[in-house]
Amino acid sequence: MTQQQGQFDTEHPTRRPARERKVSLPRFRGRVIPALDRVIIMTAPPTLIILVIVLVLTNQDGASGVIEIGRTFVTSGFAWLFVLYSLVAVLVCAWAGFSRFGKVRLGGPDAKPEHGNFAWYSMLFACGQGIGLIFWSVAEPMLLVNEAPLIPATDSHGEPGIVWTYFHWGFTAWAMYCVVALCLAYSHHNLGKTLTFREATVDMLPKKLQRPGGVVVELIAIMATVLGLGTSFGFAVMQFSSGIASFTGLSTSSTMWLMVILGFGLLTAISAFVGVNRGMKRLSEANSVLSIVLVVGVFICGPTVYILSNVTQTFGTFFQNFAAMSFWTEAGLAGTGMESWSDSWMGWWTVFIWCWVIAFSPFVAGFIARISRGRTIREFVIGVTVVPTLIVMVWVGIIGSASTHYDEETGGMIAAAVGEDNSTGLFLTLERIPLIGTLLLVVATILVATYFITSLDSGTYALADFVSAPKKSGPWFRVVLVISIATVAILLLFIGGTNAVDTVQTGTIIGGFPFSIIILLMIANFIRRLRARNKEIRRLEKTINDPRPLSEDDNVDADGIPLDAYRDGKH
Repeated sequence: MTQQQGQFDTEHPTRRPARERKVSLPRFRGRVIPALDRVIIMTAPPTLIILVIVLVLTNQDGASGVIEIGRTFVTSGFAWLFVLYSLVAVLVCAWAGFSRFGKVRLGGPDAKPEHGNFAWYSMLFACGQGIGLIFWSVAEPMLLVNEAPLIPATDSHGEPGIVWTYFHWGFTAWAMYCVVALCLAYSHHNLGKTLTFREATVDMLPKKLQRPGGVVVELIAIMATVLGLGTSFGFAVMQFSSGIASFTGLSTSSTMWLMVILGFGLLTAISAFVGVNRGMKRLSEANSVLSIVLVVGVFICGPTVYILSNVTQTFGTFFQNFAAMSFWTEAGLAGTGMESWSDSWMGWWTVFIWCWVIAFSPFVAGFIARISRGRTIREFVIGVTVVPTLIVMVWVGIIGSASTHYDEETGGMIAAAVGEDNSTGLFLTLERIPLIGTLLLVVATILVATYFITSLDSGTYALADFVSAPKKSGPWFRVVLVISIATVAILLLFIGGTNAVDTVQTGTIIGGFPFSIIILLMIANFIRRLRARNKEIRRLEKTINDPRPLSEDDNVDADGIPLDAYRDGKH
């Protein structure tokens, strides 16, 4: 029986293969990657990453100069593109979630969610934003305490900064993650494609360009994931060390950095080895519990009345100014030109953050797509945008309000400290919480570790899919990926120091520029696929997600790939 015959073999739904066996869903309907392409995908990224790191470490000043020029080019010429991209993400999420396609279930009409709501929200939040929010919930309001466009100053100290923090970490950022994850999820769970960017994108390209285009798309996604996770690993190590120092009196050192890297790497390797259901799921749920403890502790023992008043006021200011912030491109400066990206407020903030979100989309969206089987598109959109946004706004509203209150009370001490070191703001705020300040310092430091481990864990799963698809990755392969990413962090910290980490991180941000074009192509392909969804496609979705063994299941290998697909390249 050929794959094509098996693909639509629904005339005899009660047929069973000669031997009963567990069916792997969804059944494969993707492309088998040619051997040469697989070699390129597996070897080119590490080779290029090593080359980039060597160049940065041997000539930091030259690399910094090149990246400075590139970042200025992106900021001065394409701020409008990132703003439009963010608006497209919001609009497509709204269209997919609340049109007739909102009822489409990821994984076919009979699919059931693999994870409960609490575990699902915990994992997607930890993957997408947990560790960043811990620090920026204080750092951004403090850094913007005296300079925040569009939002006028009021009687509330630091209100404009808190409102912009809602915007940068809230709904729009999550919509940008959501639209990418939705494209991947529908492609994989409903059409049987591999959970990769190439399979979600190449349909939009001319036939002759689909094979080379798929390789290029995957290379960019893999490199963004490895470099993004490696540099984030480096920063998480420094931030965790700063947290340890805040309540132990120890000073940060290279020895502490090494111990933290080894500890993070070991815990992540264990989580990656035992699997997402037992590893990251439990760790993410622990993150949620500790986050609730931290936020509730600040609310109850901190300046409660001020927090309640400020949250109410800043929520109103945010909703009142959301449209203006969403469309703002700093057009006046674009008209007069800029010598450096640092001359632009957008270059420091919105362009920077949107590029960072785009650069992290490969592993964040890939992981969210992986864990979302069984959700309807409407449930998916609400779950990945509205719920995390509410969590972000409550988090920033409570902890950010406490920080602005204590900053005003101390004559600007916290803002001054954050200007010197972004990682100190949260700890300085928690130190001033009466009764339980020290306990909250410990909780926050633990959260830095656990949130980063879950981010690294999710990135490892996504990266394993990109590299090994359509084959399934084994647990030891994921462990090797964790070791590789940890090695990048060690190299950056111990040979190049913090300057090298900054340089490579900025290079990763610039990588968001070409990747945004790829995502726009993928979005267009997703819309085309949904609009072309007819009876035949719906029957295909049901067949490839039918848990009952079908006759075609006798003609597949251990990874669920039809044997004849290797021979004739069918897909």
